[in-house]
Amino acid sequence: MKKSQSNKKIGLPRVLIVGCGDVGLRILPLLGCRYRVFALTTQTNRCDELRAAGATPVVADLDDPLTLARLAGLAPLIIYLAPPESIGNLDTRSRHFATALSRRCRMVYVSTSGVYGDCGGNVITETRKVQPHNLRAVRRVDAEQVWRKWARRTGSRMSILRVPGIYAANRLPLDRLNNRTPALLPEDDVFTNHIHAQDLARLIVQTLTRGSPNRIYHAVDDSNLLMGEYFDAVADRYRLPRPPRLPRSELETQVSPMMLSFMSESRRMSNVRIKQELGFQLLYPTVADFLERVKDS
Repeated sequence: MKKSQSNKKIGLPRVLIVGCGDVGLRILPLLGCRYRVFALTTQTNRCDELRAAGATPVVADLDDPLTLARLAGLAPLIIYLAPPESIGNLDTRSRHFATALSRRCRMVYVSTSGVYGDCGGNVITETRKVQPHNLRAVRRVDAEQVWRKWARRTGSRMSILRVPGIYAANRLPLDRLNNRTPALLPEDDVFTNHIHAQDLARLIVQTLTRGSPNRIYHAVDDSNLLMGEYFDAVADRYRLPRPPRLPRSELETQVSPMMLSFMSESRRMSNVRIKQELGFQLLYPTVADFLERVKDS
């Protein structure tokens, strides 16, 4: 960011984005000139990219508590997008950051729909009890609990977004389709949930300003798709062969453990709360709407 631009933003409300990847970069232009935005990064080689996108980079490491002390009073508004570490039952990154944040803040924590585990294809609301089936989801449940306790301790306003599969033009399963990775037979298949990355970015910003304290929201569109139907729809749009279908007993030996975990959880998430409470309107109500608009390039 040029010095003159930075000076214009002095005095504006400050926002800190923790974990500024694809979705974080989509958030930056939505905040525009109304906020002064800081973006936490562990990679010094990303500083120029973040500045060009409109953020002031802050180099710190969620795995190193000593680097986080300077963030304690940096911004009263926080968007937390960083994932937990990849091992263990606990999210120590959230613990480190929550310890550093002793002041009252307004936060949106971006979690995952995996906290629900398998729901047998049922339609679920935000009141559904969490029942994580793998360590990745267990760590997310732990993180949610960390931030709930932090909010109570500091008197902060914290909202949780539970996010399913994120897609966009640059986040489609094209490699999977080109590699002819099989999908489940319809009778064995699972319901999946989706949100376009741009809609997620917009929803995060809207939740930051309108979300109720300690409230959970489903960041999900209106799609009602089995996983194989999603793959078929993308394949048809990009003129690729549809994936072969196999029974679960055979497919288990041909996909990664992570993909198998996704193929073992079936649920349909209600998005009534984001529409009624936040007044949110989707740019892409369904995956089909996106695929109809996407260009061949």
